[in-house]
This record gives sequence, structure tokens and C-alpha cells, in this order.
Amino acid sequence: MRLRQKISGSSERPRFSVNFTQNHIYVQFIDDDKGNTLASVSTLSGEFKGTKAKANLAGAEILGKIAGEKAVAAGIKAVVFDRGGFRYHGRVKALAEAVRKSGLKF
Repeated sequence: MRLRQKISGSSERPRFSVNFTQNHIYVQFIDDDKGNTLASVSTLSGEFKGTKAKANLAGAEILGKIAGEKAVAAGIKAVVFDRGGFRYHGRVKALAEAVRKSGLKF
């Protein structure tokens, strides 16, 4: 709740939300004004499973590339990064840098 008080997405700048579990990574682009998820991808999706990667550092880079491509295809150019309370290093950093390389600004 503390993060949601400070970070909020809109239709112009959706919230780029990441969640890491022990086995999987989940990414969503959320418009908080309307309560809609504009695009989402995870390690459980077919696009990621085709790469045969795991939810580690290398897998986070691949998932970030896929997430960035889906966001650009959905018409998203700028986002607000919600790291979900996770520290900005390791998988979080690899995912964020891969999304930045896809052309999103945050």
C-alpha cells in the first residue's frame, strides 16, 4: 500500500509492475485510472516458454525484451516503474534494462 500511494499509472503513462516469485516472473502494464491491464507477460506465457529459458538473470533479460515489444505494440511509449518493493539489482535490473532497450521511457 505504501508504494501504491506514491506510484500510479495513467493512460498516458501506465504502471510497469513486476512481481518475482521463487519460480516465475510476472510483468504487467496497468492503467490505474481505469483499472485495466493493457499488456502482460510472464514466464508462464507461450512466448517465453518457446525460448526454453528459466526465471533467472538471463531469463529476466529475455522476458524484458518480450514485455517491451508487447508494450510498444500496445501503443505504450512511457511508463512508471513499479518494482514491487524489490531492490533494483539482479533480475529486477536486468528486466528493466531490457525493457528500456525496447524503446520505453521510465
